[in-house]
Amino acid sequence: MQRHYHPAASFLGKALRYGIVLIVIIALNFLIPRVMPGDPVKNILGEQAYYTAEDVAALSAELGLDKPVYQQFGDYLGGLFSGDWGYSYLYMQPVLEVVGGHLLWTLVLILPAIILGALLAGLAGLVAGYFRKTPLDIGLTSGFMLVYAMPHYWIAMLMLMFFSFNLGWFPMGKVTTGGLSGFAYFADLLWHMALPLLVITLFKAAYDFLIMRNTVISICGEDYILMARAKGLSRGRILFKHILRNSLAPLVTVTAIQFGMLFSGVLLVETVFSWPGMGTLIYEAIGARDYPLIQGAFLIIAVCVLLANMTADLLYRRLDPRTA
Repeated sequence: MQRHYHPAASFLGKALRYGIVLIVIIALNFLIPRVMPGDPVKNILGEQAYYTAEDVAALSAELGLDKPVYQQFGDYLGGLFSGDWGYSYLYMQPVLEVVGGHLLWTLVLILPAIILGALLAGLAGLVAGYFRKTPLDIGLTSGFMLVYAMPHYWIAMLMLMFFSFNLGWFPMGKVTTGGLSGFAYFADLLWHMALPLLVITLFKAAYDFLIMRNTVISICGEDYILMARAKGLSRGRILFKHILRNSLAPLVTVTAIQFGMLFSGVLLVETVFSWPGMGTLIYEAIGARDYPLIQGAFLIIAVCVLLANMTADLLYRRLDPRTA
């Protein structure tokens, strides 16, 4: 006998699973920075000659690091739910303010890259899959495979060296030149973000292309596609009405999964281009052993990834009713 599940119950079940994952992430987010080598107190105080044991004890007490781990975890949970995520040792500012400012610049890169990468991979994968084993398919597949095989930070360094250092077409890094406003500021921002955006877009498109191409090849062998061809439907109608729609579901799922990959991948790209996003922030926070900042940055990223996956679940059901 076939079972039927109520949509609300199914949604609540998924929400419960995501809630459990979030709880595990919160616990790991607290523990991992504390098992890393290095002492945040000594990083703040500086060289050995400039502080005493009393200085270390006083600063540890001020930061709450002299408490037992379970008490620190209790304070950490209380701060999460009250909106007090702690104070950054490195920036001397509340963690939420620091993370919020850097998250904005990362999203400025990632969100356009997701859209542009999906469009590029979707169109290229659709064409390559439909015209498989042709010179067009071989050329597209070879090009995207080459990009996929190369580390994204290496591509970033090559582009920076060639287009910025040698040709001087783009700036060496940073966000803007400074001292600009209005349209001039917006144009200058686009000029600065062109290379890092291109690197991240290619990084996403190369991965998506392979999945899209294989999905299209699989769909082209389905009976309803053969029937559409037998009816004499135009190539454009078959491509965009039948094949494209049915191949979007895997692309949406991969895009959500890649959201976390892009956050980790953008870390080194931001460092290469001196882009003040989450990657640069995490790099600096880990170097300074800034526990509150590390915890806040990783938690924000984890929440963004979970929300992206929940969105993918909803969109997947919309695109493919068979999964409902």
